[in-house]
Amino acid sequence: MSALFISDLHLDESRPHIVDLFTRFLADDARKADALYILGDLLESWVGDDDDSALARNVAAALRAVRDNGVPVYFMHGNRDFLLGADYAARAGMELLRDPTIVDLDQPTLLMHGDTLCTDDVDYQKFRTLVRDAGWQRQFLAKPLADRRAFAAQARGESRRHTSAASMEIMDVNTAAVESAMRQYGVRRLVHGHTHRPATHRLNLDGEVAERIVLGDWYEQSSVLQIARVRHFPEEPPQNHS
Repeated sequence: MSALFISDLHLDESRPHIVDLFTRFLADDARKADALYILGDLLESWVGDDDDSALARNVAAALRAVRDNGVPVYFMHGNRDFLLGADYAARAGMELLRDPTIVDLDQPTLLMHGDTLCTDDVDYQKFRTLVRDAGWQRQFLAKPLADRRAFAAQARGESRRHTSAASMEIMDVNTAAVESAMRQYGVRRLVHGHTHRPATHRLNLDGEVAERIVLGDWYEQSSVLQIARVRHFPEEPPQNHS
């Protein structure tokens, strides 16, 4: 048995072929797994659990079917769907994970969405601090749904402009931030998404071999990571998830 990891699907009505691909993945491969981990940006945008779109309903139903088939589904917020809350997670049969979280696989593995590692992107980090503030979120979610959708559309446009103008190096992870996170949590494997640059990076961390696995996006095709899931750690730190 194994655990499956996906991120950066950016599901949206404008790309029905990817929505269909994801639905078929949930109906087949996902149901054969030990567990399914979604490491953020499942949806192109999320403006609140009162979203009444057909996409929101259909995705929730497809995910719930995986959970009802006996496969636990875990979700970690991304930079596009950080407002996804407990109500929608319950409807979709997902358990919310903190970012970061450690899971016990064939070795302790640190899971992150990955955006907090992009510390060189100062403008984005300022924006992230703003929208992750609890007071900002309360005010935003109190607005009419139509206003929230308009804000999300504007934010996506600004994100595209920022991405096209910023250098590739600025938008990638910072090596020191990666090493700091791995040291802090005492791991030698990190799995994250966000950058849309799938690869396995080997690094020397304090004299030990470590690896950083970057998940791919789902803009044109599916990208799924499979890791053997073996429980063998009798005790877990408080921040762990298994």
